[in-house]
Amino acid sequence: MSVIKVMDSHLANMIAAGEVVERPSSVIKELVENSLDAGSKNIIVKIYQSGRKKIIVSDDGCGMDKDDALICFKRHASSKLYDEYQLFHIKTMGFRGEALPSIASVSKIAMETSQDGITGTKVLANEEDINSSVCACKKGTTFTVEELFYNTPARLKYLKSDYTETASCLEIMQKLALSRSDVAFSFYIDDKLSFKTTGRGDDLEVIASIYGVDTAKKMLKISYDSDSFSFEGYISKPELSRSNRYSMLTFINDR
Repeated sequence: MSVIKVMDSHLANMIAAGEVVERPSSVIKELVENSLDAGSKNIIVKIYQSGRKKIIVSDDGCGMDKDDALICFKRHASSKLYDEYQLFHIKTMGFRGEALPSIASVSKIAMETSQDGITGTKVLANEEDINSSVCACKKGTTFTVEELFYNTPARLKYLKSDYTETASCLEIMQKLALSRSDVAFSFYIDDKLSFKTTGRGDDLEVIASIYGVDTAKKMLKISYDSDSFSFEGYISKPELSRSNRYSMLTFINDR
């Protein structure tokens, strides 16, 4: 009798979830990166009870048709990578196609998506149970993730305090906003606006939105351009210097 057997898809997704979804902020990162890859210019993120109870990510990107809305919950289903050549020329935030099935395996997730802002598709995914229906929704995609780790109590047990998990969600959103000043971000914690950016492409304006106007006034712009690479950014005046590297942020190719 054979000892080695092929895992069923649900078990494989739950194992993959351990790599992709460590905590609520991991869910936010994966979903927002998908929104950026969809060409979104406005992204709204809301968390409730530090993301344990509910996470909502809404964008105005390209949206999906019914077929794509269903297949996107399958493992390794991706619109970003088709051949070996593209593997060495990655230009998107994600490409493995594991985020959505991994999130769906450890939560109750709903998605509403539309390409024209008139007729859309609603998908409800709970582990391997996936159902779709027609709905009316704006152009773009909205994900609602509820009861994270409800079916993996050991993972739920090892989440940190609400304060720590909320801080982690805030940190990942701040980094995403700083990396893409051309996208308008809004982040809400229990329906209270934490910060908002305009998406006008002004890095200093984003710094002011996140760290405050006083901090932004003490920033100095730096830039360099050569045949090999170029960079630009901001450094602070000496009075804002700290003894650790926590606030030293570097983004390469918007990452």
